[in-house]
Amino acid sequence: MRRIPEKWRAALRHAIFLLCFSASRFIMLQRVLCKSSHPVFPKKPPRHRRGCKERFEYGKENPPETAQLEQTAASRGLCGRRTVCRLLLSLPSPEVPAETTRPDEAEEVSAEDTAQDAEALAQAAHLERKPYFYTILVSGVDDHNGGSDTNILVAVDAENDYIYGVSIPRDTKAVINGKNHKINFAYNSGGTALLAETISQQLGIPVDFTVTVDLDGFAALVNAIGGVDFEVPISMNYDDPYQDLHIHFSAGMQHLSGAEALKVVRFRHNNDGSGYGSEDIGRMQTQQNFLKAVAQQTLTLSNVDKVGEFAKIFQQYVDTDLSLGNLAWLGKEAISMGVDKISFSTLPNEWRSPYIYLDPDATLELVNQYLNPYVEDRTMEDLDIPS
Repeated sequence: MRRIPEKWRAALRHAIFLLCFSASRFIMLQRVLCKSSHPVFPKKPPRHRRGCKERFEYGKENPPETAQLEQTAASRGLCGRRTVCRLLLSLPSPEVPAETTRPDEAEEVSAEDTAQDAEALAQAAHLERKPYFYTILVSGVDDHNGGSDTNILVAVDAENDYIYGVSIPRDTKAVINGKNHKINFAYNSGGTALLAETISQQLGIPVDFTVTVDLDGFAALVNAIGGVDFEVPISMNYDDPYQDLHIHFSAGMQHLSGAEALKVVRFRHNNDGSGYGSEDIGRMQTQQNFLKAVAQQTLTLSNVDKVGEFAKIFQQYVDTDLSLGNLAWLGKEAISMGVDKISFSTLPNEWRSPYIYLDPDATLELVNQYLNPYVEDRTMEDLDIPS
């Protein structure tokens, strides 16, 4: 067999090297341009960029599919960096005008293209997401009236190690289907999807995932972790024969079963009208404190091996678009952060019957400080708070 001359073999090796080098540069360019636009739950560490089509995994559990996330974002009127990435790649390339084009026409086209490019780049920057930052809407649903009496938007910032939950008063004024309503009407009218869309529109940020739990599910979850030790804030004495609801507790530390915990977090006032100074605000503070007590009891290093079990119990009793792997990842992240990194508050508001009105300036400040998943601060133009 005739040997290939040495000079041709050297040229072939050089060509193969150039081909491999070019391919690697192309892949690196793809990873820079096509950063994931919507949150998927990665395995930490490492924290390096991946290609557009690549999926992060938690063990053997796949995160929500990108197509599902994009569909969810589109249905809620949202758009993220993946969408912007495609927009940037589809921008018209500069080209020399045809000879038949008059000079003034060429200038107009060039100016228009430049403006479009600048606008697209500005939009891309405004929608660039922070790494490992997710927003999750947790809603408690009352089976008796079909409404969502409890709504807490939870921001998980795994990069900076904090979890922040913000209660949204159920009487908050909202525009739903073109009419003024209390925000909990959104669930009655269009379920979790419309509720998430309404909250997202008001606060100017996406709701990445949702968790909905009904009364029976809440009680079952508390029982599943063996009950909760909780400081009942005030004496509670309330009877409602129509709902067969009877709430009687003395103030102080008590070990609550699932059914007992449900009564405590539902309580608004006593039959004689006494109770919290502000019914809804007082109840939300009790709910926040109860969730903190649950976290203190479950999110401990001794329970690291039980995270998978807790995730299965959680998934069994709630309606959520978070996968089992997502829930386990969140649980381990929360344990690694520590309970002291979990905080709650309520959206700044003012009561003017029949609605609770959000304070736009204070709400914007809170959003940017704790809830904003984007690198750039939101502006008042991003929010849509009814006056």
